Amino acid sequence: MMTIHNFPRGARGQRVMWVCEEMGLTYAVRNYAFPVPADYRALNPLGTVPFLEDDGGVALNESVAIMLYVAQRHGPTPLLPTGDAALMARCLQLTLFGETEIGMNLNPLLAAHFGAGEADKRNWSVIGIEQRVNRAIRYAETLIHGGSYLVGDDLTLADISVSCALGIWQGALGGQLPGELAAYQDRVRARPAYQRARSRCVEG
Repeated sequence: MMTIHNFPRGARGQRVMWVCEEMGLTYAVRNYAFPVPADYRALNPLGTVPFLEDDGGVALNESVAIMLYVAQRHGPTPLLPTGDAALMARCLQLTLFGETEIGMNLNPLLAAHFGAGEADKRNWSVIGIEQRVNRAIRYAETLIHGGSYLVGDDLTLADISVSCALGIWQGALGGQLPGELAAYQDRVRARPAYQRARSRCVEG
């Protein structure tokens, strides 16, 4: 059985749980306080979360890699539409986009918001990164075009990745989403699988 190591309310671990819930997979959750203890660093020397252990000696970090692994190893699943090359390519692109263009850029914004002195909270790098995030959010809105999902007619890994990043932007940083993207976010987060993952993320 898979074990997902995470922080309580850790958004990137939650999106791994969301994948598992959409696929109907059984998994365990082990939550840690910060800083993580030595026994966790023995598993994952980086000390980051999430971290996945699976049967057969599988152990990996990086949430997007974990999502792809779970979909491929425990699929097939509509979350990764491998039967259509064009849809699969778009799914892979946007799954990575959710982290590289939105999620990853939120990390320095979070550090500045919560840890920087007043003189540095609005320095040039913060402003530049905010502009990049806003550009990515505007692009994400164009992908909806009145549809329900980012790729085809079904929820995919792309939606889970992007929705997670948007949630960090909204929650920890108080960011606002344009109307159509806000409606999309509300819609995908109303899914029962998301709600179950959210509970597991907190409760373990």
